[in-house]
Amino acid sequence: MSELRWNPMLEEWVVTATHRQERTFFPPPDYCPLCPTKPGGFPTEIPESDFQIVVFENKFPSFRRGAPPPEVASYDILEAQPAEGECEVVVYTPRHEGTLTEQPVELIDRLIWVWTDRTRELGERSEIQYVLVFENKGEEIGVTLTHPHGQIYGFPFIPPIPARELAAHERHMERTGRCLLCDVLAAEQAQRERITVENEHFCAFVPFYARYPYEVHVLPRRHLQWLMDLTREERWSLARLLKTVMEQYDQLYGFPLGYMMVLHQAPTDGKPHASYHFHIEFYPLRRTAEKLKYRASCESGAGTFVTDGLAEDWAARLRGEENGR
Repeated sequence: MSELRWNPMLEEWVVTATHRQERTFFPPPDYCPLCPTKPGGFPTEIPESDFQIVVFENKFPSFRRGAPPPEVASYDILEAQPAEGECEVVVYTPRHEGTLTEQPVELIDRLIWVWTDRTRELGERSEIQYVLVFENKGEEIGVTLTHPHGQIYGFPFIPPIPARELAAHERHMERTGRCLLCDVLAAEQAQRERITVENEHFCAFVPFYARYPYEVHVLPRRHLQWLMDLTREERWSLARLLKTVMEQYDQLYGFPLGYMMVLHQAPTDGKPHASYHFHIEFYPLRRTAEKLKYRASCESGAGTFVTDGLAEDWAARLRGEENGR
């Protein structure tokens, strides 16, 4: 069962998806549902013996096409709606072992093309207002399937964080006539101490206002709103830069670093959103090799992040400067 319930205190939707309690939890390699189905072997979610990249509907979705009505009826200000939308799994490789970091740039380029194709197709559906492409990597993030994969959610509403970003972009454009993230990028490039890697089309940096340890944002130098706006050359540049960002993470402590990677695109609600600037954000949860960063009371209850490090030091260490600045 999946449904939307409105939180009138925060004015945002909560998704209840009780069936997700039944999803697969750390299966042995011989029974991984994301591996190809071998002749005579265990049948998986992928009924082919080999593939490059595969996309299919999530077996345990938060949103689904033709969602059933809520089990609980709305009452007064307590509103419930069907969880209409789509949840997809993107399997990067038939190999069970490894991570996206270890894949060649050619595969990452192909993956960006897949993200683009799925964003376009899902975004054309009238009930989908926002397409969220993301990857959860590492047990510390809560991953229960280790086969290299990501996900794509088609939301029936614009989620709270993209909505706040969009509003901030629009206000900045009204005040200054300029793009908010274009100005952020210009400031980071002027100071340079928080940049971790850059190329002709993209720049990656630990933002001045980083909330997570070693948080990295990836921005295109050109102002654009969606993956569909990327040129062939920009897509290849993004693939090269993403691989470097992920390699920097794995070199930081000498083991694969878990993270959340989230693509921030403009909504797909039919409006132009010309002020918005596409970007990618990485959120690691490890503040040292042995310690995790938890969202405790101040972050979860008040919504204010407290960090115990400086963005400048984090960026320096990602660049390979052992002792920071």
